[in-house]
Amino acid sequence: QVQLVESGGGPVQAGDSLRLACAFSGDSFSSYAMGWFRQAPGKRRELVAALSRSGGNTYYGSSMNGRFTISRDNAKNTVYLQMNLLKPEDTAVYYCAADWTAQDTVTGLPGQYDYWGQGTQVTVSS
Repeated sequence: QVQLVESGGGPVQAGDSLRLACAFSGDSFSSYAMGWFRQAPGKRRELVAALSRSGGNTYYGSSMNGRFTISRDNAKNTVYLQMNLLKPEDTAVYYCAADWTAQDTVTGLPGQYDYWGQGTQVTVSS
């Protein structure tokens, strides 16, 4: 019922900024907590950032060091990830995920999410 499509990835230089977007197609976008996860070659999938259905509660991965910001626009059925001061270690495929929730809660556990996008590649060179 739900489809997620990420966009905005690409090759950048260290120190640059990038804004990813995730378009949600389906019913009741405002009932889903949304998350961004990333996976680099040879590494486990990890939380980047997530936010609750209203956007009022956030949950950031411990490795993000305050450089990333997640936001959503429920009127546009879109979630964003603003990435600043990018480092080569940020190179990964970035995935958008949706988690249906009855309340304004959010989780950083990928296993809790119901739907996933195909991912968008972010490559940061030094």
